[in-house]
Amino acid sequence: MRRGIQGKHPRGLRGWRQPSAVSRHIGWCLRGWGSNHVVWGACCGPSPMALFLAPTMPWPLLLPPLLLLAASGAQTTRPCSPGCQCEVETFGLFDSFSLTRVDCSGLGPHIMPVPIPLDTTHLDLSSNRLETVNESVLAGPGYTTLAGLDLSHNLLTSILPTAFSRLRYLESLDLSHNGLAALPADSFTSSPLSDVNLSHNRLQEVSVSAFTTHSQGRVLHVDLSHNLIHRLLPHPAGASLPTPTIQSLNLAWNQLRAVPDLHDLPLRYLSLDGNPLAAIGPGAFTGLVGLTHLSLGSLQGVPQLAPYGFRELQGLQVLDLSGNPKLKWAGAEMLSGLDSLQELDLSGTALVPLPEMLLLHLPALQSVSVGQGVRCRRLVREGAYPRQPGSSPKVALHCVEAQELAARGPDTL
Repeated sequence: MRRGIQGKHPRGLRGWRQPSAVSRHIGWCLRGWGSNHVVWGACCGPSPMALFLAPTMPWPLLLPPLLLLAASGAQTTRPCSPGCQCEVETFGLFDSFSLTRVDCSGLGPHIMPVPIPLDTTHLDLSSNRLETVNESVLAGPGYTTLAGLDLSHNLLTSILPTAFSRLRYLESLDLSHNGLAALPADSFTSSPLSDVNLSHNRLQEVSVSAFTTHSQGRVLHVDLSHNLIHRLLPHPAGASLPTPTIQSLNLAWNQLRAVPDLHDLPLRYLSLDGNPLAAIGPGAFTGLVGLTHLSLGSLQGVPQLAPYGFRELQGLQVLDLSGNPKLKWAGAEMLSGLDSLQELDLSGTALVPLPEMLLLHLPALQSVSVGQGVRCRRLVREGAYPRQPGSSPKVALHCVEAQELAARGPDTL
């Protein structure tokens, strides 16, 4: 079954075009409607609204509703390459800006190269059994301002370093669900990418340098989950290319047996779920001082968390250790150094009941998930009043079922 066009229009207005002399005299006729938007089609002559309002309403009174329609935008369809669907969204007064999303999914490899409108911002080429792509088929009118490209669910086993070299405005690239076994070092250096999806491929060894983009400081989100990665090569110290600006990295469900060296990356979100990590000890997260979210759920084998293994993560706010039934306490020091940690997920582990000394090592902890819909929250008991000199309030964890906690509200215990 063919997939429809999904997602919202890109944030920018690249590919806008001036209205032609003909388009000023072409109105829009209501053709039908869907669950989320009205579908309009072009028809000859002035629009029905103009014919109805123009003879009876002066222009000063007509402008406010026109401005309202212009600000909201309108979605239309337009002639497209055979088998494809083109959906146009127009903006501005008199529809002076337009963005086109082209869906050519599920048609087969014969569609390449496919011509697309000049104002195309997103092109869906998924599920076409494509075995190769190169710069010659991703070039021409319409490709120069492309912001999103979907090549997922194809038969790609490799990509050339120059495959995307002409896509100078590409922000989102989906290469998931292919058979890619390697990633060239300079694959994305010509595009200002902010989102790269390489999940569900056959990658085994990946260099961090492969994600150097023409980003000009823009943060990058990379999904490498569900591959065969056993080694992630760090960015070399004296490299000519700048360090990739990866802020979010998903390495879940690979073959990593140790935490990879990511010390030069400006990471804030890291997922290592489902990897066969043997041990996490001191120095495992060296250089990741900006990391705020770390997920280590459902690790394969018997993971060992050594004391002080997280001490480099002083800015970490959320830690997920769920789904590790063989994970046991190695002393409260195993969480030492997490001075900023606010949320801890221990559901599906053998780390319950919680040790009494836990809160002393986690001064900012606010909530702990312990499984079976039970969440514990930090509770401060002030004790006797007035407080005795030198005394401090007692801190404890108060555990209730999640449904009861939601009913009470976020600020009530």
